[in-house]
Amino acid sequence: MSALEAPLFGDQIAASRLSERFYALGAEKLLRLAIEDLFPGRVALVSSFGADSAVLLHMVAQIDKATPVLFLDTLHLFPETLAYRDALVARLGLTQVITLKPDPKELAKQDPENFLWSSDPDRCCALRKAAPLAKALANYDAWITGRKRFQAATRAALPLFESDGPRLKLNPLATWTQADMTAYFAAHALPPHPLVAKNFLSIGCLPCTSPVRPGEDVRAGRWRGRGKTECGVHLPSMLEAGADI
Repeated sequence: MSALEAPLFGDQIAASRLSERFYALGAEKLLRLAIEDLFPGRVALVSSFGADSAVLLHMVAQIDKATPVLFLDTLHLFPETLAYRDALVARLGLTQVITLKPDPKELAKQDPENFLWSSDPDRCCALRKAAPLAKALANYDAWITGRKRFQAATRAALPLFESDGPRLKLNPLATWTQADMTAYFAAHALPPHPLVAKNFLSIGCLPCTSPVRPGEDVRAGRWRGRGKTECGVHLPSMLEAGADI
């Protein structure tokens, strides 16, 4: 795909046109298009190695095991997540998993007691997630996420392509259902995150993640009782603020 009718960056209208153009392509073909044709050497997958991360990681590994995978280690993660990351990387043969961590100087200044998550969770997310990711994404023209419409009402209209400042954001699993995810895990014998068996269906940092109750959406266990639904890396205002921390 050497030429597109619309520019790729900085324009939500162009992103919408790309979503319409490639809607019927399917997640795996869409990923291959992005990695091999649209953004060769200039796209990264951002993965939490969470409850259903294995699906995209497996797809990417089938295309190019050297695709950059950005992993945000907030230093507040479940030990099970770190172990799961290591197991998946070894199993899938991924060769360029890049671990991003918060700036030690900023941590010492803003969160010396490691308790900011309790008093100001938005600031904690900006410090430990948005800032490291904003810095890392400066090296890429596009990034891939694993977000899906069924996860929460706030994601119900999630498009395949989004404009993200100077970059394009791709959500290849946007239209997938929970049944699709379950079927893919089974078809490829992918190991589940160990916390899924305890009803942790969306897994973030240990202090801010709880099990999901029957009838709740899969992200209900994140920042329970705080009126907070996103860590901020998918909110342009916070990502920009994070870059300035």
